[in-house]
Amino acid sequence: MSYYTINDLEHYFKMYKKSVREPRKFWDRIADENFVWYQKWEKVFDVDMQEAKFKWFVDAKVNITKNCIDRHLARKGEKTAIIFEPNNPDEEAQHISYNELYKRVSKMANVLREQGVKKGDRVCIYLPMIPDLAVAVLACARIGAIHSVVFAGFSAGALEARVNDCGAKMVITSDGGYRGDKTINLKGIVDEAMPKCPSIEKVLVAKRTNSDVPMQEGRDFWLQPLLDKALDNSVAEIMDSEDPLFILYTSGSTGKPKGMLHTTGGYMVYTAYTFKNVFNYQDEDIFWCTADIGWITGHSYILYGPLLNGATTVLFEGVPSYPDFSRFWEVIEKHKVTQFYTAPTAIRSLSKESLEYVQKFPLRSLKVIGSVGEPINEEAWHWYNDHVGGKRCPLVDTWWQTETGGIMISPIPFVTPTKPTYASLPLPGIQPVLMDELRNEIEGNQVTGSLCIKFPWPSIARTIWGDHQRYKETYFTAFPGKYFTGDGALRDEVGYYRITGRVDDVVIVSGHNLGTAPIEDAINEHPAVAESAIVGFPHDIKGNALYGFIILKEIGEGRDRANVAKEINQLISDQIGPIAKLDKIQFVSGLPKTRSGKIMRRILRKIAEGDFSNFGDTSTLLNPEIIDQIKNERV
Repeated sequence: MSYYTINDLEHYFKMYKKSVREPRKFWDRIADENFVWYQKWEKVFDVDMQEAKFKWFVDAKVNITKNCIDRHLARKGEKTAIIFEPNNPDEEAQHISYNELYKRVSKMANVLREQGVKKGDRVCIYLPMIPDLAVAVLACARIGAIHSVVFAGFSAGALEARVNDCGAKMVITSDGGYRGDKTINLKGIVDEAMPKCPSIEKVLVAKRTNSDVPMQEGRDFWLQPLLDKALDNSVAEIMDSEDPLFILYTSGSTGKPKGMLHTTGGYMVYTAYTFKNVFNYQDEDIFWCTADIGWITGHSYILYGPLLNGATTVLFEGVPSYPDFSRFWEVIEKHKVTQFYTAPTAIRSLSKESLEYVQKFPLRSLKVIGSVGEPINEEAWHWYNDHVGGKRCPLVDTWWQTETGGIMISPIPFVTPTKPTYASLPLPGIQPVLMDELRNEIEGNQVTGSLCIKFPWPSIARTIWGDHQRYKETYFTAFPGKYFTGDGALRDEVGYYRITGRVDDVVIVSGHNLGTAPIEDAINEHPAVAESAIVGFPHDIKGNALYGFIILKEIGEGRDRANVAKEINQLISDQIGPIAKLDKIQFVSGLPKTRSGKIMRRILRKIAEGDFSNFGDTSTLLNPEIIDQIKNERV
């Protein structure tokens, strides 16, 4: 019986029971049989739930890039590791073999070392979806530097906050990037952020758009000349299993982004295992995840998960609508993609267009299709299943988070029967529970509650960078002894899980977690704004969109509310990024607040959704009359 690959439903239940009853034996065998270690572990795991401290494969020594690249060279050296599909379909795709990837990563690793980057240093990577991004990430892991990738759609303010939080020593960026028919001035954004980033010593600049950009002497260096001079082999740093691998920022319910810290050994084992099983990956398959490496999906299922399994993974620079809405389907056909993994937002957007775009392509190469980032609604599920998967490809609706590192609840193709809108069953090693408001575990089926996980798994984030207390309070105090996901869920009559959405002040827009607090902080900087409150509301394409309730100070002559609304969205775009802009803005004279001054957001959510049926208990409100006023003026 294979421990690594799940073959049928009976096998799944056997493996799941083993993983829960004997987690040490289960993970010991998977880690031992499927990876290369310099030194094996003393203990499989060491857990202190009270202090929220977790160690996996204790005292083992490993380098994740040895497992992603080196060990494949003897048998798969000429196999394509990465297919780079550029933004412009007229530009030729690149096929990078494992041998070539080894050379590129070695050169980049040697450049980083020559520029003074050492084990434990933080390197911020702010690049478009080009091969240099994948190479830079792997080169950091090669030398033991901690990579922190910042999505190249974020503003200078967001970049600055992340660089300063982790104390990065270096930024790797490019002259610019392409996104559809737009060119993004990435170097300009970096230059805007750098004066307020005292820890940065060097900025390495890749060429992508061949734009004319200013270079600051002594700080900025073109990357290619440095690579040209570097040796194309390198020694991988020997890392402890618990040495940090990367910091990735995610929105929280306070204004400060959370730098989730993932470590080496456990993350490696879990992402490899979940990639293999959730996508039923076979050796000749071509896997394509359309995410950006700036998000956890890109880390785990564009780079690390596929490469750990010796897979061929597609790196896509473009967008689904450029040059037209057939772009995704054209790429699948061109590269004979077998597994396709994308976001419900993209599916909803493409389903609104003519069916001709997808029907032009047979898509017969596809074996598995997947959904990630947010719960997928039933209409989008059926469109995706019918028109992309041809009703023959299992649709894996995956649930997981930046904090979890890898997929937690998902169908396994050709093993788990799928059910529209349900993430279905937990993967081996994952123990989900539903909790009520009194912190009691809800037994049985056909129930709803707050989704928690009651035993740690190898790829759990170990802490929030520089703030373990916040990590404990955010994830382990609401339900002591359990990891609280921040999501609500429903468990149906057979035990399948359906994620019902966030239960905290985080809104998922187009698959991206957006904390309301940092957006409100940005809005409140506008000189005409007195106070603001942001909530999510259902949106046909994005899943959720943002609705702003804003109290203005007295507006002087010559400034009308429409202009202020535009200025507010521009401020959000400048400080956080365009993804955080408000779809609706309602100017109000007050907000529903309790006597202690807390905004009652559940009321604002219902108003934003247009649901005026039952506002619940409003007896604690200081100003209950404001509800009717806001309701009557809803936009």
